[in-house]
Amino acid sequence: MSTLALAVAALGLSACATTPAATPDATVTCEYTASGTAARPVSLPPTTGVPSSGTTVMTLMLNDKPVPITLDRAKAPCTVNSFVSLAGQGYFDGTSCHRLTDSGGLYVLQCGDPTGTGSGGPGYTFPDELNGITGYPAGTVAMANAGANTNGSQFFIVYQDSSLPPSYTVFGTIDASGLAVVKDIAAKGQDNSFGQAGGGKPNAPAEITSVTAG
Repeated sequence: MSTLALAVAALGLSACATTPAATPDATVTCEYTASGTAARPVSLPPTTGVPSSGTTVMTLMLNDKPVPITLDRAKAPCTVNSFVSLAGQGYFDGTSCHRLTDSGGLYVLQCGDPTGTGSGGPGYTFPDELNGITGYPAGTVAMANAGANTNGSQFFIVYQDSSLPPSYTVFGTIDASGLAVVKDIAAKGQDNSFGQAGGGKPNAPAEITSVTAG
């Protein structure tokens, strides 16, 4: 698949990585490995002293409507650290969510690729954080990937309970108001450009204006 895997072809991915062990002051050390060409120039996230407790909120403006995301630092500290770093560098600003799936038990809107093709990333990868994943209910925000430990910038928002193996790092949730924004996009359907199992580009606009703290 040319797009980062989320469909049936991804079901055999290994789920072997775990969240790094926290230090007594509730921080972890993360690993980000340079990989490929960045879709937009960004600096690597900080790797030491990464908070590993509590939550933080980032607001994704989608079609000029707020979608607050509560990020779980305890569950996925290195993933949250990367997402916050990319957002702070404007990586997601002015991008489109490029993929919508609406059948086969998979109901997600996939975003985070400035190229809009499904193949773009930030120029680095980092390991999965898969502890404690019990499913992907509506409102889940998780990382898309092309295999184990290949996380980059692409993420997906689950707008209806979905059937997926525990191979995708869950790092946040959206509330009912944000879910309504995504469901409105999903209701317009998609163009099947990624094939029967892979969904396609949303028929409705799905534009991210900004992702900011608070």
